[in-house]
Amino acid sequence: MSKIRVIARLDVKPPYVIKGVHFEGLRKMGQPEALAEKYYWQGADEIFYIDAVASLYQREILFEYIEQTAKSIVAPFCVGGGIRTTDDVARLLHCGADKVVINTAAIANPQLIRDCAHIFGSQCVTVSIEAKRKGDGWECYTDYGRIPSGKDVMDWVKEVQDLGAGELLVTSVDTEGRQKGFDVELMAGISTIASVPVVAAGGAGQLEHIRDVIKDGNVNAVCIASMLHYDRITIREIKEYLLSQEIEVTL
Repeated sequence: MSKIRVIARLDVKPPYVIKGVHFEGLRKMGQPEALAEKYYWQGADEIFYIDAVASLYQREILFEYIEQTAKSIVAPFCVGGGIRTTDDVARLLHCGADKVVINTAAIANPQLIRDCAHIFGSQCVTVSIEAKRKGDGWECYTDYGRIPSGKDVMDWVKEVQDLGAGELLVTSVDTEGRQKGFDVELMAGISTIASVPVVAAGGAGQLEHIRDVIKDGNVNAVCIASMLHYDRITIREIKEYLLSQEIEVTL
């Protein structure tokens, strides 16, 4: 197994990074460029920048904020929120993104995944899956965890892989922001059928939560927000702990 990536997640409502619980009750955490630089120097393997309300508000992507943030870091930079077309992706890459993350537009138009993978390469396309438990399974949500899509998560995982997605960012709406642990069952179920890397998000509150989702959820990366934003831990401390648990990371 390749080394586990530890990713810092910035959910952004420009001009601020925000954080809530279940994607609600959003609080301002700081400026995205300042936090991105802080986590980069702490040793983040990647920075995920998600415009939390671009799709929800149906507004254009605010490229100037993304460009400012990209200039503050050298780490791989993944950007999402409000992407609707391949032209949007091209412009984001021009602004400094290394890859993009798509959810709402991909569910509305799955061909967008195929088109992006064909033009820019699968390694550039991360599909975000906002999953909420429904009965014995999970349903995909869009628009920052607010709108049910009717799509079964496991079926969607198979479909987006066939369309050319190079990575999956999986966030449990049920556990997001609660800091009580990841939905390990969800992550393990997806990892079982995934042929591309799986990034787990939503729920980290203790170091043990991160260990458990890696070991029991079989994910390839963890995406951390609250623990970092509230200065409860640093990226380096997370990595040192994982090494102590015999989980390979890059220091």
